[in-house]
Amino acid sequence: MDNRNGVLTDILPDQAIFALDIGTRSIIGMVGMPDGDRIHIVAIERAEHTKRAMVDGQIEDIDQVAKIAGQVKTRLENKLGCRLKKVCVAAAGRALRTESVTFEMELSRAQKIDVESVSRLEAGAISEAEKMFMNREGKESDRQFYLVGYTVSRYYLDNYVISNLVDHHGRVLKADIIATFLPTEVVESLYAAMNKIDLEVSSLTLEPIAAINAAIPQNIRLLNLAMVDIGAGTSDIAVCRDGSVTGYTMAILAGDEITESIMKEYLVDFDTAEKIKAEIDEEEELYFTDILGFEQTITRESIFESIKEASSRLCEEISSKIVEINGGVPSAVFLAGGGSRLAGLKEGIVEHLKIDPKRVAIAGNNFKINAYSDDYNLENPEYATPLGIVISAGFNIVNDSYRVILNDRPAKIFRNGSFTVMDILMMNGYNYQDMIGRSGQNLIVHVNGKRTVFYGEKAEPSVLKLNGEQAQLSDPVNAEDWIVFVPATHGKSAAAKLSDVTEPGSGKVVKINDQPVHGDVVLKTGDRITIETGEEKESAEREETLETEKVSVKKVSEGREPYESTTVRQMQNSGVLLAPAEMSSMSIHQGGKKEASAHRSELIEGITIFLNEKPLVLPPKPDQNPYYLMDVLEYSGLDFKNLTRQVMLEVNGESGSFQQELHNRDSVKIYQV
Repeated sequence: MDNRNGVLTDILPDQAIFALDIGTRSIIGMVGMPDGDRIHIVAIERAEHTKRAMVDGQIEDIDQVAKIAGQVKTRLENKLGCRLKKVCVAAAGRALRTESVTFEMELSRAQKIDVESVSRLEAGAISEAEKMFMNREGKESDRQFYLVGYTVSRYYLDNYVISNLVDHHGRVLKADIIATFLPTEVVESLYAAMNKIDLEVSSLTLEPIAAINAAIPQNIRLLNLAMVDIGAGTSDIAVCRDGSVTGYTMAILAGDEITESIMKEYLVDFDTAEKIKAEIDEEEELYFTDILGFEQTITRESIFESIKEASSRLCEEISSKIVEINGGVPSAVFLAGGGSRLAGLKEGIVEHLKIDPKRVAIAGNNFKINAYSDDYNLENPEYATPLGIVISAGFNIVNDSYRVILNDRPAKIFRNGSFTVMDILMMNGYNYQDMIGRSGQNLIVHVNGKRTVFYGEKAEPSVLKLNGEQAQLSDPVNAEDWIVFVPATHGKSAAAKLSDVTEPGSGKVVKINDQPVHGDVVLKTGDRITIETGEEKESAEREETLETEKVSVKKVSEGREPYESTTVRQMQNSGVLLAPAEMSSMSIHQGGKKEASAHRSELIEGITIFLNEKPLVLPPKPDQNPYYLMDVLEYSGLDFKNLTRQVMLEVNGESGSFQQELHNRDSVKIYQV
């Protein structure tokens, strides 16, 4: 690589890595070349933002960020004599959401747990985590989020803790997860800024993950450690234990908190306050000119006193976030980033965590494990994020060689490790409902006491293919795989009007919920509709008189012994489920053998099934039609208005369909997974 006569002679070699760390105050560019088991850093450039283009680590002014990033790119190109076409970046943002949630899934029976069941469990947990923070952030409920990573901290099988569910037998599965999301605008603005300077994003990770890859190498992650990358606007935090990163989050307090305190105390502009902050540890006395033009001299002690409150807030916020994401105080803490050198910060972290002072250190000593340079001092803690991006890409943790095509476009991949189809979909903005679908809600009304159901539309299932073949969510994904995914289409909810249950005509008295109605009104679930003509009114009066009489029924088996009306309640108490029509047929007016014989005939023509292991007696339909699986949904005990998980239908141990005909003694299961 060289630069002859100012002409760029070539593009960067394929094995080289170009990383940009786009921070609140500055942009750092770094280029590295893999060299055995380490990365050789060959060039570093830095440029300060001239305007407040970034706020708390998130891009506000895309054009301005692109301009400064373009300057860094040009300097590196001139230094190397190569064109830079691909870039590795890391995303941060004030809207980073980390949610911890416990999710449970109950199977229809105890069975061997397969990988697909575990995938459904994890997908359900992620969906639950997403709902939790969307409900809490109601004003942002219309925003779309990317899943940037999740960690399962614990599995349970039938309420016992277990490290791996696959191939074990059980019925109740449960998982504790930590899921992290970013709003799409954080990611899309980063891509937009890079596109403006003709750079293709070849890998994308999170800033805390990048920083921990530099500050805490893999060989020491068996320990419970925390890394805090303190920038100007944000403090990124990651924790690890047992060999893997277990959580990451962000505090929105950082170095600017101290700078703004100095500005207010001494009436200076931002740049002057930054200079004062940087020189606290170097000078006993500092000299500056305030915004009124007066020259001032202040001592180090007076500055410490002026920033004491802001520094304490920063240390308290960082410490509380560490404890929250780690579930307690870690064994040690590494401080990285430009803000890690703030005077008194290390001591404040020690105080708030109540940890041994020897357990809190400035990061940098471990950088040399994975990287080296002939020209630059890499122990600068400010290099944690850019160096971490280079290391992540150089060691194939996240890089352009691990490319997955999703619907004809490169998929966004935020983290390291192995991936499943579900991981890829969720990291690219799809959620659990997109994969499973949701049927439309039924509309249920009662017409003259008879239950009438208008069925919602069934969901159109999603289409999922991996390399042209039908795929499951749990299928592993490899580099260069291609995925085709068409989200499920939710079914429309049922809708009906009064004209759908009765033809308009004179002489009818129509009431809905005991209120007279006129016209073709829209019906709602739960409406009670009564329709009376002259003949129906007389019949209703006769029925009301007969209801006061004592009724009896003869046993089906013998046809002789009388039962009181309490027999219905006794059968229910014994565990037999009776459909409403059956209960009405059990009340037969007193009479002779003719009535008993007729009733016995009706029972014989009906069927008995076992719904979720309980017998359900279904009387013959008035139209003599058979019973279908959809006819017994209402007896399953599920609240179809508020379904949060997929409903499974089984008949005699096999998958069932809505239109499947039922027969006597069939075993039916209707449950959620």
